[in-house]
Amino acid sequence: MLLQLHNTLQQQQQIPLIIFAATLATLLRPTPCHTAYSTNLHDDPADVADTAADYDSYGHHNSNKYVSKCDKNPVAALTFQLSGNNLHWPCESTKSIYVQSGRYVPRNVIVTRAQLRRDDVFVALPRYKQGVPFTLGRVQLKRGQCVAKIAPYPCWAIQEEGNCQALQSVVDIAVDPNGLLWALDVGLVNTLEQPIRRCGPKIVAINTADNKVVKIIDMTDLVTSESRLQFIVVDYSKDDKPFVYVADAGARSILVYDIAGGKSYRIVLPKATAPTTTDVLYMALTATPDGTSTLYFTYLSSPRLYSIRGQYLRVGQGAGSIVDVGAKPYGKQMVLLGADGGTNLFFRYKGENDIYMWNSETCFKAANLKDVQHGGDCRLSTQVLPGHRRFMWVLESNFHDFISERTGCNGASIVLHPVVRECDN
Repeated sequence: MLLQLHNTLQQQQQIPLIIFAATLATLLRPTPCHTAYSTNLHDDPADVADTAADYDSYGHHNSNKYVSKCDKNPVAALTFQLSGNNLHWPCESTKSIYVQSGRYVPRNVIVTRAQLRRDDVFVALPRYKQGVPFTLGRVQLKRGQCVAKIAPYPCWAIQEEGNCQALQSVVDIAVDPNGLLWALDVGLVNTLEQPIRRCGPKIVAINTADNKVVKIIDMTDLVTSESRLQFIVVDYSKDDKPFVYVADAGARSILVYDIAGGKSYRIVLPKATAPTTTDVLYMALTATPDGTSTLYFTYLSSPRLYSIRGQYLRVGQGAGSIVDVGAKPYGKQMVLLGADGGTNLFFRYKGENDIYMWNSETCFKAANLKDVQHGGDCRLSTQVLPGHRRFMWVLESNFHDFISERTGCNGASIVLHPVVRECDN
């Protein structure tokens, strides 16, 4: 049976948040586990990241179509396995050349971030290890297709390692309401082996309508020797001008790029927000119906959640603009997984896989957190995102096994599926 969560967004005619209610048996069965979770494992990719009319803002058709209640197993039909063993090649000879030269090692490929638009999912495949042939990919979703092939996006030519006009290592991506894909390329490869600085960091914007690169932003002027770029968020002002925010954990900053104005700012965060800068700086953007945006951010080890309004970020005003939202429930470390395009944020606790939702228009306390998915035994969620068929989706992987060389020849176990809630009965 399907469960629809009625929240503020739905009452204000925002994108409906639909979460499946199903038994855990409807989930894809996880691969055998080799290790148990613990609170000190690296369970998030950022933990090792370097120094219009018929469609809504996410590209979904604005009809009232839902998965039928008569569908006996709706989740299984919308569960997609992503693997380094299933890449799209122009021909077998090209694949053989890459394998023989060491430029393709299937077990070293992992998907860490994703963005959905209509029937396409765009994925980031950071070059954490040697043998990742491309770092930005696309998968076409087809109902019932269990294993989906990943193709380089937008083409092979832009994936050349060592060519600074190409993508080196994309650690995060964001697709904005106008269909522009923004890729955060840190320029550093082999970060889990012997890090190599191939190029300077940059942001690359690609128009998903025609698959053409429309803008490249050199980030050299704003980064420092301590910088560790981890996440990217795109915001639009009320007059429809784009702004890009980048989390710089190492420099305790949020970088702001005014795309139309050609300006950039560094918002230095107060020391109180960062117990240590050798940490993950999570951030996610919420928006109210009137267009007011708020960026929520927190370091993994910080005991508190913070926010800053988009109107202050867009003019480079950090001093006096940061709000202490509150203490994290139970004193646990939180992994901020994403937002729904409205006022809801999603997160899990470190080392745990249950996903919680919090409406940012309510007080930040345990009583206002909704448990929207019970996790499995082997994979941990790395992202929650809105997308295909107007559902909330979750990207999961055994990233902790990947960085510990415990995935075996088949590589990481990666799954993308709708957020699922266990039935009460």
